[in-house]
Amino acid sequence: MEAILNTGSTINEGRLAKGGNKNTHDYMVECAVCWIAPEDFEAMGNPKKVKMTSMDGKHTVSVYTKSTDSVRPGHVFMPRAIWANVIIDPDTFSTGSPRYKGSKITLEPTDDEVLSTVDVVLKVYNGGK
Repeated sequence: MEAILNTGSTINEGRLAKGGNKNTHDYMVECAVCWIAPEDFEAMGNPKKVKMTSMDGKHTVSVYTKSTDSVRPGHVFMPRAIWANVIIDPDTFSTGSPRYKGSKITLEPTDDEVLSTVDVVLKVYNGGK
C-alpha cells in the first residue's frame, strides 16, 4: 500500500526522550509504531507489524501497527523517532530540516523483527557492524 507519512511528537515520546529513556522498551513501544486508518488497516489484513519502505526503495524499517481514527485513509503517522528517521526523505530543500511531513512511502504486512533503538543504530546506520 502506498501512503503519505507524517511524523510528529507525542506526549509520551517527548516525556520518554527528554527523560533520557530512548533505549527503553517503553520508548520502543511508543515510537516504533505506525498509526493507520481503520479502513487501510483492515484492507491490509489487520497486521500486527508492517514494513515501511521509502519510495526509492533504499530504506526500510519494520514497526508495530496501531489502527486509529486519528489519521485519514492513505496517510500514516509515526512518532518522530529513530524508526521514522530511517525512511523520511533526508533532503532539507535548503531549510536545514528534513521532510518530517508528507513523505511518500509504501507499507506491507511483515513478520520481521522490530529493532530496538540500539539495533537500528547498529544495523541501519552503522552498516551492520
